[in-house]
Amino acid sequence: MNEDERDAQAHDPFKPSSQSQASYTSLALPAHTLLRQIQCARCSRPLRTPLRLPCGNALCRECLPPVQPRVGITYPAGEGRKYRFNCPWEKNESCVGEHCVADCGVDVLLTRLVEVVEEALSGNTSGAGYGDGDSRLDLTWADPNDLEETWKTATLDGGALRGVYGLIKEGRLDYDASDVVYQWRDVVVETSIDAVLLTRLKQAIHDELDCQVCYSLISDPLTTPCGHTFCRKCVELVLNHSDLCPVCRRKLNMPSTIQAEPINARITGLMECLFPDQVSARRESIAHDEASLDNERTIPLFVSSVAFPTMPIFLHIFEPRYRIMIRRVMDSPEHKFGMVAYNRAQRRQGGLGRTQFMQYGTLMLVDRYEPLPDGRSLVIATGVSRFKVTKADMLDGYHVGQIERLGDVPITVEESNEAAETAVFAETLPPSSQEPQEQTQQPLESMSTQQLLDMALDFVHAQHRVGAPWLHPRALMAYGNEPTDPSRFPWWFASILHVSDEEKYGLLCATSVRERLKISARWVKKLESRERYVAIPVTID
Repeated sequence: MNEDERDAQAHDPFKPSSQSQASYTSLALPAHTLLRQIQCARCSRPLRTPLRLPCGNALCRECLPPVQPRVGITYPAGEGRKYRFNCPWEKNESCVGEHCVADCGVDVLLTRLVEVVEEALSGNTSGAGYGDGDSRLDLTWADPNDLEETWKTATLDGGALRGVYGLIKEGRLDYDASDVVYQWRDVVVETSIDAVLLTRLKQAIHDELDCQVCYSLISDPLTTPCGHTFCRKCVELVLNHSDLCPVCRRKLNMPSTIQAEPINARITGLMECLFPDQVSARRESIAHDEASLDNERTIPLFVSSVAFPTMPIFLHIFEPRYRIMIRRVMDSPEHKFGMVAYNRAQRRQGGLGRTQFMQYGTLMLVDRYEPLPDGRSLVIATGVSRFKVTKADMLDGYHVGQIERLGDVPITVEESNEAAETAVFAETLPPSSQEPQEQTQQPLESMSTQQLLDMALDFVHAQHRVGAPWLHPRALMAYGNEPTDPSRFPWWFASILHVSDEEKYGLLCATSVRERLKISARWVKKLESRERYVAIPVTID
């Protein structure tokens, strides 16, 4: 069959003919384009236990490429983070080329959508009015694995949707099949049968596509590491207040740059195939509502000192302006405010200029509020997340600011930075060097993330033994004992250690666990060198 003949005989099974235009639910895409969204790219069958890949694509769990060990990575710990694989879509712009096994969880929504397609296309077509003998079509497509363009053919019964799905279930229609041609025996039967199936399929899929945050049709579907899918904007709003999944409450471990995260390609493809008008209307609605979100991101700012996520602060509210502020905080449903440090050096703070306060701060949640008879109050609050003030104003004597969440770099970047830094140091060691250097002599950049944590923990344990005053029981009662979680330790260390706010502020601005641990390790080296200097006996000749 030459190219002209294929073009003449090609027929779009979802484009209604003139005989059935009034009763047919049209979709300007062929059946294989629609069903490819739930087809595995490796086995060409419907996705079975689909795994969400960080690049936005999906694979069957059993079709995961061979895994290889990763080296030079100690954080975060976990069995799944020890192995990687090359992504089949590594040439795409959205893919970095390889993924960590632990980053590829089961896609909950896509799993359900594959089941829905199976249910919708496996039942009978009662109401179509035609038997299988009258509803045959011939399908022809080019073999993508044959350089000589060998053509494959199949005769299908029961409409284009059901017939193509049957081929996919058998693994006979290649995922990347090209030049697909449909030839119907009866065009009227074509439109009637597929109209019934398409209506059934659209209704069943639409029922699964509500976001569990805004309860509207998902817009720009973003799938979290735990496998749940929400609107991209909804994930951004959730991360402004919490780092837990709204459905399963697992830690999201997602960067603050949500707009740069790839959306779920398969779910997006299904939605654009089946509901193009609704998808477009939903995006327009979100764009219209974005202006009102600016007000929701405006919070009162308490200018005092540096605070940290997961760590408590203890405030005595006595200034009239902050009395007003804290009463308004307690009248709000969130009970949250921002904690920022004084800009004592009058440094420029980005677009804010030389503001009275530093640009980066911590969102605080009030845990306990005790008003006193004279209008003062005692407040205990815990850090929730970090933020950057993008715009500031004054309200009744206190500062308010529009903020954007400050998060860490993705785990993949965290790991690659550790591997790259430790590898550079390993290459510079002379071949005769057999014994590792002492931690106090080894450059911090060359140490693994776990070594940085161990160095700081060893210092704390040594200080416990000598009864260091900064480890007073009252301080430990307030902040707890030293955490062994690398992500939490720097916050605890900075909260309990006697260092200046200027030094602590550098910790607040760092966007990776490794960088914060290096700052903590520098404090350790500084304190140890000071102790050694004090301990040197002075002799007089």
